Amino acid sequence: MKKKIITILCIAISTCINAQIYIAKNCEISFFSSAPIENIEAINKVAKPILNTSTGDIQLKIAMIAFVFEKALMQEHFNENYIETEKFPNTIFKGKINEKIDYLKDGETKVTVTGKISMHGVEKEKTIDGILTVKGEEIGLSAKFNMHIADYNIKVPSLYVTNIAEDVEVKLKALLEPYKKK
Repeated sequence: MKKKIITILCIAISTCINAQIYIAKNCEISFFSSAPIENIEAINKVAKPILNTSTGDIQLKIAMIAFVFEKALMQEHFNENYIETEKFPNTIFKGKINEKIDYLKDGETKVTVTGKISMHGVEKEKTIDGILTVKGEEIGLSAKFNMHIADYNIKVPSLYVTNIAEDVEVKLKALLEPYKKK
């Protein structure tokens, strides 16, 4: 009898612990640069944000080479000249949701997330406004914010200053589900 109770408790604890970690079922990160000569837009669909609902911690690792552009030449310039993906392959965000969220209640909540973005060899603290949506066992995350590219030591050659904006609009939309060990 004791063994059965211990086994049931272990399963219950394991289920509770696993239910606190959510990982992206799908995620789309895009950026848009509006400039006088040409707008630049790219989309990345391979990032997998992770959320710990018991602590509010969020982590996201973005493979920079996975951004897809309309024009192959833009993608080549992005990877080789600006982001230097061979030297700086990933952008990493580690942050925490500032508000207390009831993850057992369906609904939409405006949130702020404060954390550090590590990109192109530079780490900067940033607070991002977003929306967190709980629907059953799924959690939706969305955010839109600007990044000043010079803050991350991304240099734009003077020849292309009119082609690339100093501030880039970033959008994130992700749907997360409870993490299940396979």
